[in-house]
Amino acid sequence: MSTTTTARSGTPAPPVVVAWRDYDPDACGLPGMGLGEVEVAGPVAAEVERLWELGVRRVRLPRPVDLGAVGDPGAAARAVRDLCLVRDLTARAVFTEWRLRLAPEPADAWQVLSHLQPPRELTGTADAAEALSRWRAGHYLCKCLWRQGPGFVQIRDRRWGDLRRFTADEPEYRQAIEVLSYGAPADTVPAPVLADFREERLVADVGPLAWWLPYRVRRWIQEAMTV
Repeated sequence: MSTTTTARSGTPAPPVVVAWRDYDPDACGLPGMGLGEVEVAGPVAAEVERLWELGVRRVRLPRPVDLGAVGDPGAAARAVRDLCLVRDLTARAVFTEWRLRLAPEPADAWQVLSHLQPPRELTGTADAAEALSRWRAGHYLCKCLWRQGPGFVQIRDRRWGDLRRFTADEPEYRQAIEVLSYGAPADTVPAPVLADFREERLVADVGPLAWWLPYRVRRWIQEAMTV
């Protein structure tokens, strides 16, 4: 089954991932470690939770994420959904195999996504090989995250090398994060809030959609106060 095939009835086949119960590729080849294709047609947050509860620790996305062809609303929605899947799996420290084709501009688009599990293949820009090498060398868990406190939201961002920390206690910012978490038309959140998020590169525009880049922390690699 492929996520891009069409069923005989004429309806698109449901999205799937290929899943295993271990991180190590050699261990994944042992009997009982492979789960085959697992359908992930529901809301991303619920599906990632379900995969984790199934014991999934390694997945492969069959279709590439193509940011160079997102003018069509349907293509944009598929790309955002897949990126959210990679983001939420990264937050769980699930090893994710995926392929990414960037749009030619902006030139540092890969760095905006560098908190995500690095793709196994990166195309779309002239320096794709160098960018992928830098992405892999510089990636670690909790590189760009957000957490909900009592009456505030805090974002910690190390994608650019230094720590950039933002705290927002205004309700419209918290509400905008909720709206944008899994992609939404840009005009569904207040323009000043979206402008602030764009300035700090905390949202990405994919066709007509904007989506929230940081992931909510699920697995700390160090004590919380030191991240």
